[in-house]
Amino acid sequence: MLKLQTPVDCGHSGIGISYSDKILVLGSCFADNIGQKMVQAGFDVCVNPFGTLYNPMSLKHALARLASGRHFTADDCVAMGASANKICSFWHHTSFARDTEEEFLSNANAALDAAHDFYQNCNKIILTLGTSFCYANDGNVVSNCLKRPAGEFNRYMLQALETEAVLAEIIGKTDKKFILTVSPIRHMADGAAANQLSKASLIVAVANACRQFSGKAEYFPAYEIVMDELRDYRFYAEDMVHPSAQAINYIWERFTDFALPATEKEKLLAAEKLYRQSLHRPIL
Repeated sequence: MLKLQTPVDCGHSGIGISYSDKILVLGSCFADNIGQKMVQAGFDVCVNPFGTLYNPMSLKHALARLASGRHFTADDCVAMGASANKICSFWHHTSFARDTEEEFLSNANAALDAAHDFYQNCNKIILTLGTSFCYANDGNVVSNCLKRPAGEFNRYMLQALETEAVLAEIIGKTDKKFILTVSPIRHMADGAAANQLSKASLIVAVANACRQFSGKAEYFPAYEIVMDELRDYRFYAEDMVHPSAQAINYIWERFTDFALPATEKEKLLAAEKLYRQSLHRPIL
């Protein structure tokens, strides 16, 4: 038979996920996509409680905040730029922005309290790294620039050894187990060559971290699946950068084959069927 794809062998996870796990999902837009699939499939999951995060340093800061549960205060509040007239923080995605400091802090700290409680009891963490590029404001790496002037930030790229050290700190300080992925979503604002360099740096760092923490951290090749098996623009959204719904569904199937025990596949299929049925409105 004529081959029309370059298959990516994912193997089967020794860590995996199951319906008995409490699973935290953090990272880029791809983490949002897979996290939402997990919610729909009935897993006990918490997805991006600070909003979408892109770089390794932001993931490190988010996990430290979840571990401590330390509340955000007025000192964390930042007025967004570009005449947005909203308040957010450098530790949140702009989806958390609100009209006033009080509204922002109330919402952000409520989400933090719930996520802190979840984190205390979770046993699996899925991290999706999006880019090696970081933006620092006053020496601190931010999760989002909040549309403020570029002159307020210092942009730089973490080298593979730096990202590896960040991952070692994250994984080494907890007994929780990790599944690591590199987002297939390209950051084309950096240019095609810089995006490839950024992704390559992440892949090297993740590979080394998984070797260092064998049995505690594993890699799921989402990036490679999209780049090799789905290397056709029909698998992309209109922006030609984000994966299409069809591609997300395909990666979700590959991920569950990789991570879910065969004994729980029927439960997964039943939960997904129940979710699809919930979307249908009866005709009155």
